[in-house]
Amino acid sequence: MRVVVYLEGPSDVYAMKALLKPLVEEKRRQGVGIEFTQAGKGDAKAYLLTRVPVLAAVELAKRPDTAILVIPDLYPMGKASFKDGTPEELEQGLRGNLKAALKANGQAYSPDLDQRFKVFCFKHDLEALLLAAPQRLANRLGLKSLKPAWKLPVEDQNHEHPPKQVVQALFRKHGKNYDQKVDAPLILAGADYRAIAQACPQCFQPLVEFLESRGAPA
Repeated sequence: MRVVVYLEGPSDVYAMKALLKPLVEEKRRQGVGIEFTQAGKGDAKAYLLTRVPVLAAVELAKRPDTAILVIPDLYPMGKASFKDGTPEELEQGLRGNLKAALKANGQAYSPDLDQRFKVFCFKHDLEALLLAAPQRLANRLGLKSLKPAWKLPVEDQNHEHPPKQVVQALFRKHGKNYDQKVDAPLILAGADYRAIAQACPQCFQPLVEFLESRGAPA
């Protein structure tokens, strides 16, 4: 069994590999391979919303053992021909694009694709996961602890002030520059993905639950 996870960029790939390493290794022992891959060139979110469904239509038909997951940031909006301001709109729009791609290939949408093509998102971006690990974030900032000064649950930030802006402001406040490619994986590498899932029940927890459900117990 194979699960291909499409993410916006290399920093998302590095961060998810670091955070979900224990889960990926457990699934590998159960015969499930989980692969993280970044979007192609250009606007990363637009690529996930428009190009990936076309690729998925071909891959899912060719590989019945494969599931494809698409995980864009919810922020910013306006990256597709459909509304993409909520997780539900992303799901509806991406599944619509998959159906259109299948139709263009002369294929029908089969019920098994409800489980083999899944849409999740970071709400509103990857940095929500960092805010859900305040002690790890504090350690990276060189602090003993960090009292959350952001919305809780962390997924309740909004499009006007998404989590990445909160994290960037924290780094500046403590005399540092936030580098997503470096800092996000380092923070998440020591975090408990299950605890972060509990702190992010709206969008990240469903993703974790889906991955945990793949395959059989070792």
